[in-house]
Amino acid sequence: MLSSSDATISDAAKLWLKRCKAYELERATLRSYKGHFTHHIEPKIGDLLLQNVTRADVEEFLDDMLDSSSKMMTKKVLASLRSILTHAQSRGWIEHNYARDVKLPRGRRHEEEKVIPTKDEIRALLKNVPAKSKPIIVTAVFTGMRSSELRGLTWSNVDLEKGVIRIRQRADRWNEMGAPKSRAGRRDIPMTPMVRSTLTEWQKRCPKGPLNLVFPNGKGNPEGHANLYHRIFKPLMVDCGIVDREGKPRFSIHCLRHAAASLFIEQGWSPKKIQAILGHSSINMTFDVYGHLFHDAEADVALMEKVEKDLMAA
Repeated sequence: MLSSSDATISDAAKLWLKRCKAYELERATLRSYKGHFTHHIEPKIGDLLLQNVTRADVEEFLDDMLDSSSKMMTKKVLASLRSILTHAQSRGWIEHNYARDVKLPRGRRHEEEKVIPTKDEIRALLKNVPAKSKPIIVTAVFTGMRSSELRGLTWSNVDLEKGVIRIRQRADRWNEMGAPKSRAGRRDIPMTPMVRSTLTEWQKRCPKGPLNLVFPNGKGNPEGHANLYHRIFKPLMVDCGIVDREGKPRFSIHCLRHAAASLFIEQGWSPKKIQAILGHSSINMTFDVYGHLFHDAEADVALMEKVEKDLMAA
């Protein structure tokens, strides 16, 4: 049996991965965790003895990562390292988890602003989408559902009478069905009249399959994310002229989720309501992704005018 004095970060990571597998986490999640360990943690700090790990070691590791990887990837690897050391702490191998003391800077000045389809572009997509692809595009635009949720949606979770879509499962990258991404992902989304009428008509000609999917492939099986993009969304963007200077389509499928969020915000919906509809795990996530859309420039100018007026009137 390995003693605490001899255990390394690699030893702790392997036991943590084994525990994650025992908890039956999704295959995609396990693959990501293993990649964090194999490509980043093990080569750089895997041989460090757990009892010798200091905050400086963690800081240096993150500095090295930021030199060669994106901030987003560094953040994900740091989360895995924290979990590895937390598991080691629960086994009594270490007394303190220094990875929890380290925070990545929150500065976002170098991040690119999210590209969100304009209302004209959204209208063009809805106007030009072929009949066979219209149901999934219309639903995506007006519900903000994730691609995995659209691909995993079953007719049993579409209540056309009440006009509600229930999110209860999703299809992963291997088209295997599983629970939503988080507890908040389990939610009910009201339909717009267009979504309701489109799905009512689509149900009559939707390909049948054992999973009773709403948006299956031609054989009634789960549609792959890549096929959804390359066979449906990419050609649609080209037909609509939604391309960059090199003629390449401007958006990913996920941008339809951003489009829906922008429409909700424009209607004056509260951040909490938008969080619930989109299935964000926290209100902070909603603000992190869409906070800039909540700003009202004209209202801000009016507020500043009032600041000046109230001061000078005193």
